[in-house]
Amino acid sequence: MDLIAQFIDIVLNLERHLSWVVQNYGAYVYAILFAIIFCETGLVVTPFLPGDSLLFVAGTLAATGHMDVHALFGVLCAASFLGDNTNYWVGRFVGPRVFRSTSSRLLNREHLERTHRFYERHGGKTIVIARFMPIVRTFAPFVAGIGRMNYAQFLGFSAAGSVFWIGFFVYGGYLFGNLPFVKQNLTWFIIGIVLVSVAPGLIAWIRARTSARAAAVQVGDQ
Repeated sequence: MDLIAQFIDIVLNLERHLSWVVQNYGAYVYAILFAIIFCETGLVVTPFLPGDSLLFVAGTLAATGHMDVHALFGVLCAASFLGDNTNYWVGRFVGPRVFRSTSSRLLNREHLERTHRFYERHGGKTIVIARFMPIVRTFAPFVAGIGRMNYAQFLGFSAAGSVFWIGFFVYGGYLFGNLPFVKQNLTWFIIGIVLVSVAPGLIAWIRARTSARAAAVQVGDQ
């Protein structure tokens, strides 16, 4: 429970924790942020790491002069792109065995199946669209690797997705994060970003539950 409480505290007070990291580790903050984004996009076992909110807060701190926003953008784009590609090749070589397994303790099979359905519906665009959907963005390149998506095509979508995702939140935080209203209510903005990010997945889950119940009722009426 303590670990969960600490994680919630970090998410809800991300600006305070990241400020502390910047003050105590200086330029190493770029490496720390690189590692977090790389793991969040590159390791299918760490989809719980903060993504969108972390990028927004990092951009906000860059606007105060603690970091160079363009260097931050470049570093995090590289982290996102390399993470995606690592995930793709793990999926390509290891994924088929994991996907067939029903007893994996490392992977949430429900998340994997949901991403697989999303990928089948939207194709290569999933790599870009999924950037703005927590959990799905972690599993999308893994599923692309399992499906042996053409690697040149994957590279193009991955690069575009990295630029759009990182740019949207980092420069968004840089431009708007220090406006008086936003700054005074930053915690609420972070909560809002998290809620908006998880909304597509939540809506999909509700629709799936509703469809399953409707199907069960139809079977029961027959």
